Amino acid sequence: MGKVEGGMKCVKYLLFVFNFIFWLMGSFVLAVGLWLRFDPETVSLLSGDKAPDTFFIGVYILIGAGGLVMLVGFFGCCGAVRESQCLLGSFFACLLIIFGSEVAAGVFGFLNKDRIIQDVQNFYAKTYNENSNGTLILSYQKVLNCCGTIENQCPDAEKDTKDCETGIKDFFNSKLFIVGYVGIGIAGVMIIGMIFSMVLCCAIRNSREVI
Repeated sequence: MGKVEGGMKCVKYLLFVFNFIFWLMGSFVLAVGLWLRFDPETVSLLSGDKAPDTFFIGVYILIGAGGLVMLVGFFGCCGAVRESQCLLGSFFACLLIIFGSEVAAGVFGFLNKDRIIQDVQNFYAKTYNENSNGTLILSYQKVLNCCGTIENQCPDAEKDTKDCETGIKDFFNSKLFIVGYVGIGIAGVMIIGMIFSMVLCCAIRNSREVI
């Protein structure tokens, strides 16, 4: 099998380094996704029987994409070292799939931000009106340091205590921005990986034709 030489050899090792970094970023994305899914504060707010699960959809996409990024990064390293068109072709195809998943997670986080927050606020308001001293309501008040709703504030709350609907908005805004920025940021990095893999595949094919 012909080996790539000169500048293409440099591209080969750059692709290997990139894939190792890519693998590390996959680990980071997976860790962020698992943290968002199993964060005790988030789980306590969305643990009710009728709690909205829209927030977790974007998180699940992030977890799946992170795990796939780690796997693809590993095969990308193997493909770069062995100069295997098959592995690099598979790497490129998987990058396209992950790229779409990460963009979907990012867009989902940004476009559905208001809807997710509204669903959680409605769920809290309904639960609060049914039982203002329930375990779930107390969890909201403890995690968000809030009390009551905009229309039905706690009479014995301190003067600077915010209502829980405002607390919900602030809390989930920060979480959803993490989903959005991580998803779109990783997608941008993938574009570089696709360019490297295309260049190296072309170099390997040309070297075989020369041989």
